[in-house]
Amino acid sequence: MSLTESSAPEIAKSASLAARRIATLSTESRNNALTVLHSALLENREHILQANSRDVALATRAAEDGKLNQSVLKRLDLSRPGKYQDMLDGILSVRDLEDPVGKITMKTLLDDGLVLERVSCPLGVLLIIFEARPEVIANIAALSIKSANAAILKGGKESTESFIAISEVISTALSKTDIPTPAIQLVKTRDAVSSLLAQDDLIDLVIPRGSNELVRHVKDNTKIPVLGHADGLCSAYIHLDADPQVATRVIVDSKTDYPAACNSLETLLVHETVLESVLPQVAEALLAKGVSLRCDQASKAALTKALSPEKATLLQESTDQDYDTEFLDLILAVKTVPSQASGPLAVESAIAHINAHSSKHTDVIITASRDVANAFMAGVDSAGVYWNASSRFADGMRYGFGTEVGISTNKIHTRGPVGLEGLTIYKYLIRGEGHTAADYSGQPGGRRWKHEKLQLTS
Repeated sequence: MSLTESSAPEIAKSASLAARRIATLSTESRNNALTVLHSALLENREHILQANSRDVALATRAAEDGKLNQSVLKRLDLSRPGKYQDMLDGILSVRDLEDPVGKITMKTLLDDGLVLERVSCPLGVLLIIFEARPEVIANIAALSIKSANAAILKGGKESTESFIAISEVISTALSKTDIPTPAIQLVKTRDAVSSLLAQDDLIDLVIPRGSNELVRHVKDNTKIPVLGHADGLCSAYIHLDADPQVATRVIVDSKTDYPAACNSLETLLVHETVLESVLPQVAEALLAKGVSLRCDQASKAALTKALSPEKATLLQESTDQDYDTEFLDLILAVKTVPSQASGPLAVESAIAHINAHSSKHTDVIITASRDVANAFMAGVDSAGVYWNASSRFADGMRYGFGTEVGISTNKIHTRGPVGLEGLTIYKYLIRGEGHTAADYSGQPGGRRWKHEKLQLTS
């Protein structure tokens, strides 16, 4: 890893050359680099946390002055319980995963002595632009090394001190391994970003991690494929047969476990037949956690009737904009789903609302019916669709990916939490014995295709 101030073309070219080199390294070499990386970050924990505390102090003052969003401040703090350890655990989890490179996913005997294989391979050069989250440096470094990709990273100004401290530790650690130095580069200057976004002949994928403004800016200013999402507008739908206990547990966790996360709940849809039965219990639990409820007319009327006068005064009226807003805070928009036909057809209104307003991130249904759940999961067009489970499960670590480079709401290449497999593509390999296409021209005496599927091997 190197902390560089080189020009964008120089950065991209050196990364491209390093990508070709790291792609030839053995699994053992790449795993050893992750072991070394983990040890270095563990040994320098206090040094990094001290640097991070300086970033947090500056960010706290900026937040108090209204110059920085509170959600950014929360994402910045590495001292938050378990966060640094999660970063360390993620490195080892990635190390211990199966190597995603060199996996044969198709093997065909075209003819005697002529074999076609489809084999997984690295994407090449990744450009990761992120805000606040300093742990992203370690996450991306680990995933890039394991998947044999090179990575160029640019962090936000909020994490400058953390950024420098972590980069120095990683740089020293990787210098003791087989990983070429330019395989992981950290860019200091903000001016380099626009120039890097123009290097579409050398950079293969851009991954923005941060605000929707950042993601949209990147998408609007590059020809390079972009992996990311602009918003995390996650919804949950409480069906007419929902178990009140299940609904309460799932909804409260989805909204309050970490409100600043992109996989936190922003909209709650409620079937009108359970407005006075299930919803009050859910609302009581949410209000106890400090959640502000912005309700449509029907849900507010039902809750006003069911809750104590003191709690009822906490309810707010929703606006149309609330159902298109990523609050990233203890705010939840509530909307009533009209009663329609029973069975799977009853979820059509919920599905229609989600598909119209969702950012295609993660959406949830609470129901006792498998048929209803299956209809919802098939009909909702999102990267993650869950049945009776918290939206907070949309996470690479929780999926068993070790960690993630981000969440993708794209419909090409990869979708949802992106781990190692999302950082690989494939190539077709043919092994022959002097075969030529002219041999199969269909002329008398020519060769004929066999196209026999062969057993896959690594």
